[in-house]
Amino acid sequence: MKDAFGLPQSLLVLGGTSEIALATARRLVVRRVRTVWLAGRPSPALESAATELRALGADVHTVAFDALDPESHEAVLGKVFTEGDVDMVLLAFGILGDQAHDEREPVAAVRVAQTNYTGAVSAGLVSGRALQAQGHGSLVVLSSVAGERARRTDFIYGSSKAGLDTFAQGLGDALHGTGVHVMVVRPGFVRSRMTAGLEEAPLATTPEAVATAIELGLRRRSETVWVPGVLRLVMSALRHVPRGVFRRLGL
Repeated sequence: MKDAFGLPQSLLVLGGTSEIALATARRLVVRRVRTVWLAGRPSPALESAATELRALGADVHTVAFDALDPESHEAVLGKVFTEGDVDMVLLAFGILGDQAHDEREPVAAVRVAQTNYTGAVSAGLVSGRALQAQGHGSLVVLSSVAGERARRTDFIYGSSKAGLDTFAQGLGDALHGTGVHVMVVRPGFVRSRMTAGLEEAPLATTPEAVATAIELGLRRRSETVWVPGVLRLVMSALRHVPRGVFRRLGL
């Protein structure tokens, strides 16, 4: 169960090698989390992440999980929930893709969509139902400001995040009143392995800053968290810029 401040004691990470997820897990382990399940494709990186969290004092388990295999999600995630209550599920898997390449290779573009959206729909529904069955818990979904409006430079990735964001909002409404809290997190450009080599966008942030925002959102039981917070105002303005003007902004 969560503590008096709304922080979890057990955590399931879907996307166990995500830098944002691991920064969040480290922060929560220091606060209160004692049991962590890291779900992802088996790899040295997943085992290394587990070792790091164990060194902080957590009881850590790795789980073989593939976002692109939704037929397995029910069994894989169901097994985790049978081992004990899960206070928080962090849905953190996703890929950026390569816009220029993916426009020329539709199969690659579809892989971005299947990972970021289709896989998340499956994992989100399975997790949401399991949290509802136990009567409590938070589902935290890593979205992106890229989903707020289509941009020429990343509309494939952005469209997948737009779908994920809308899905997570709807799931939150569907689970309202059941004891399950759904929180959508919308970071801007995050300095990480995924964005290495890309031109840094204004208001860039870090995995650690996103983790801090997630903790604060859990304490407040927020439904939407922007990182940094000023992006809420920036995107609210950009959302209403006429399309012809938006094209010329070169964003």
